[in-house]
Amino acid sequence: MFVLHEPQKMQLLYESLEKNIPESLKVYGAIFNIKNKNPFNMEVLVDAWPDYQIVITRPQEEEMKDDLDHYTNTYHIFTKAPDKIQEVLACPQVINWEQAFQIQGCQESLDEAIRKVAASKSVQVDYTRTKLLKLEMPRKLKTSSDGKADLMEQVNMPTENKSQNKLNVRSIMLDPLHAGLVNDQWDFGRNERSLKYIERCLQNFPGFGILGPEELPVSWIVMEQSCELRMGYTVPKYRGQGNMREMAYYIVEYLSQKKIPFYLHVAEIKEESHKLFRSFGFNICPCGWHQWQCTPKKYC
Repeated sequence: MFVLHEPQKMQLLYESLEKNIPESLKVYGAIFNIKNKNPFNMEVLVDAWPDYQIVITRPQEEEMKDDLDHYTNTYHIFTKAPDKIQEVLACPQVINWEQAFQIQGCQESLDEAIRKVAASKSVQVDYTRTKLLKLEMPRKLKTSSDGKADLMEQVNMPTENKSQNKLNVRSIMLDPLHAGLVNDQWDFGRNERSLKYIERCLQNFPGFGILGPEELPVSWIVMEQSCELRMGYTVPKYRGQGNMREMAYYIVEYLSQKKIPFYLHVAEIKEESHKLFRSFGFNICPCGWHQWQCTPKKYC
């Protein structure tokens, strides 16, 4: 594996990965941000060029200073050759197995290789699988009378949600000052390292929220370094009031107009969330969303 530096090659790789969506989504989204200012200081590794079989995005070495920070120490992987991935993962120049980290991808075929290498290196693996949802956008948008593309018409936006925001409720963009609120309700967070990670996400990527009557966010979703929408939550008191639907309308419009790729994952048991996003034109991808949190046994 070697690091791909040239912008032209990076663009060609990005365009090539688009043909392998949804399985390539984590790498595809990460490369979008690497091409656009690279705020998380990540790099791209390929096994060959131009006929690559494996692509990995990871933080540059100077970013991975904390051996226990698996939020920062994140690898995104896509492969066309699952039979070759075990040998690549075992290479210490590719993955630092001496520290805590996580691997994210949209291919279940990675699981066996990750577990085998982890066992050989005395590393504990905590595996999470959820549903991957991606919006199916039309290739051509209809235009309205003023000549602008009617985006919401294309994503099955319910008529009643095209109205102005409800009284005392409005969409906002979150900022780093909201990180504590988000962290307290994130199932993968609730610790100091996750707080720093969320702050960094909110400094560099869009975070969407709905303000309630008390001028505090009551629903929110935050984008992270692979263009995935994560950390979604609605305060229990405000559930069932259409706030997440209102925010989803705003998110789809905002990101689509700016041509930022986006997708999300939802736990298997959250059927209401599945229904909500499917009503907006999101499809559940058969490949699923996968995360392997890896911790050396010396840190367990």
